[in-house]
Amino acid sequence: VQLQASGGGLVQAGGSLRLSCVASGRTTYRYAMGWFRQAPGKERELVTSIRRNGLSAYYIDSVKGRFTISKDNAKNTVSLQMHSLKPEDTAVYYCAAAEDGSGIIVPESVLYWGQGTQVTVSS
Repeated sequence: VQLQASGGGLVQAGGSLRLSCVASGRTTYRYAMGWFRQAPGKERELVTSIRRNGLSAYYIDSVKGRFTISKDNAKNTVSLQMHSLKPEDTAVYYCAAAEDGSGIIVPESVLYWGQGTQVTVSS
């Protein structure tokens, strides 16, 4: 499976961005999907994930109410809509595919990674 992420960029604090990840090779319905991020000098962390059926999502506390993950199995895509962005959201964002489980994806369980897209939020 190849995951191609896009949609990153530079935005002012309070702005919005939408990230998209297209899967090829196998369909996304087989997997739970998630978005991780890694800021300079920090470990990669899970931001949000969604079950294979697209009906149940998990968010870390710092993005609840601001970020929304969605999954379109017909189009093999997973998207991340980000609103009210903050400078601390600045990071490289990675989409990921994992076996469906509890809904919370840990890095060790990721089967496929996308290439990453930079999100920079200026203050």
